[in-house]
Formats: sequence, structure tokens, C-alpha cells
Amino acid sequence: MNNHSHQGHAHEHHEHNGKQKHVHNDGHGHSHSGHSHSHAPNNKKGLLIALIITGGIMFLEFFGGLVTGSLALLSDSGHMLSDTASLALSLVAMIFAVKPPSLKNSYGYYRFEIMAALFNGVTLFVIAGFIIREAWQRFFEPPAVASGTMMIIAAVGLLANLISAWSLMRKSDTKENINVRSAYLHIMGDALGSVGALLAGLIMNLFSWYIADPIISVLVALLILRGAWGVLKQAFHILMEGTPVSVNTNDIKEALLNIDGVEDVHDLHVWTITSGLDALSGHLLIKDHADPHSILQKAINVVEDHFAIQHTTLQIENSSVKHGELRV
Repeated sequence: MNNHSHQGHAHEHHEHNGKQKHVHNDGHGHSHSGHSHSHAPNNKKGLLIALIITGGIMFLEFFGGLVTGSLALLSDSGHMLSDTASLALSLVAMIFAVKPPSLKNSYGYYRFEIMAALFNGVTLFVIAGFIIREAWQRFFEPPAVASGTMMIIAAVGLLANLISAWSLMRKSDTKENINVRSAYLHIMGDALGSVGALLAGLIMNLFSWYIADPIISVLVALLILRGAWGVLKQAFHILMEGTPVSVNTNDIKEALLNIDGVEDVHDLHVWTITSGLDALSGHLLIKDHADPHSILQKAINVVEDHFAIQHTTLQIENSSVKHGELRV
């Protein structure tokens, strides 16, 4: 029995606290429920505030680096140029993500956010590479740096970065939304750069050790790489349709097998469409005389209640259904 037919469709749309919820239940085996998503306007507001602050400080640190001759300031301004672009991209991604699905894009544009996060992670790697290369050239002949002016500019930059980070943490979802988190990591990388520039300026001011400028620049670059790797790894995992880290498919299979009337669970897949929106599909082999609708409803409830997955597609089968070997 293939219950993937579409009969008795019920569509509901709810608006609650700026979040759209979409419920789609078929009378048979195809159920989509609760596209509840974290794209609240707060995410956009937090990103916009951070974008304005970051863009302003970028120009301050760039011209400050030219005036003082500090690589730490110049490298941080270069990092902030990337941040300004990445924040703008994150905003654009968020705008695209709320566009409705179409015939050509049945999932809508949710994945645009993941692509933005991937791009942001790559740019962090590129900038860290430039910083390390320039620092290597300065190791052997470190130039004199106007450390006093450098420290003032770095302090202003640090304050601005902390305000931007606070704005994102307070108004946006920096934990669950990978797009916002990648932008947040860019800003925290800026803050580290400003701290490094302050520290380098202090050392040069006290001891005239101008080699402190490239050394601290490299340390900041390594810290940036550490954060970037986490974003890249998660974005790549999502794009490869990997199982969400919070989900164990064996646990889901066991829970479904415990439903009375279910004999087997196969072709079970769980993946992430975008941050905060996981999806599941699978086949349930049931006893020939079992009620498919009752079992389907129980399965939907189990998946949602125990595993917080609301976008569920299940195909109900009995012994009369035969299909070839499934490749994945």
C-alpha cells in the first residue's frame, strides 16, 4: 500500500511573534507540519546594526593603519572589510530565505543562508592567510609603528565590535542559525584583532619590540581560523544532506518500530534544510490488516514529540508493495 497519495489536504497558516508556521497534513502518508523557523525580524535588525557599526570602524582602522604603519590595524581592517561584505550577504540571505517556494524551488530559498555561511567561512580562511603571509614578511624587518595612535584606534574598534556582538547576541539567534553565527564569528574575529592590536601597541610602547605586531597578528589569524573551520564544517555537512548532529537515526528507527503494527522501517533519512528546520523521510512496513492512518498519525507524533522534527514525509507499505533495492 503506497500512501504517498494526496487526498484530503488541509493547509493552515499562522502568524505568531513574527514567525510563520505552515501546517500541511495529507489524509494519507505525506505530512508536513510546523515550518516554524527562526527567521524573525530580530535577526535582520541585529545584523543591520552590526553592519553599520562594522562598516564605520573598517574605514577608521584602514586609515589608522596607513597613518601608524601597523599591520595589526591594517589586517584587522581587511578582516572588517570581509565582515562588512559577509554581514550584507547574511542580510540578503535572510531576505531570500523568506521568499515562498516555487515550482522550480520547492524548498524555497532556505539554503541561501547555508551558502552565505559557507562563503563567510571561506573568506575568513582567505583573510587569515593574507595576514599570516604579511606577518611572515615583517618578522625579519619589523617596521616602526606609531603605537600610541594605534592603541587609540584599536580601542575604538574593540568597543564597536563588542557593541556589534552584543547587538547580535541580544536580538538574533547566534546559536541555532548558522548564517547569523557565521556573521557573529566574523565580528568576534574583529574583536580579537582589536585586542591583539591593543596588546601589540602596549608592548611596542613599553619596550619598542616592534616584532610584537606581526606575532600577535598571526595569533589572531589562528583564532579566526579556528572559528571559521567550525562554520565551514557545519555548512558543508548540511549541503551534503548530513544527519543533524542533534539526531540519532537509530533512536528514531527504534521509536518507530515500537509503534504497534509497524514491522519494519527502511529508507530512513534525516537532513537539515536550513538552521532550525530539519526534515525526515522514510518507509514504514506495517501489518496487512493494520490501520495505516492511525499508524501514520502515531509516527508523526513520535517524530515531532521526541525528536523535534516537524517536516515529516512517511510512506506506508504492507506486504503487497514491492520495490527495487534502494540505493541510499
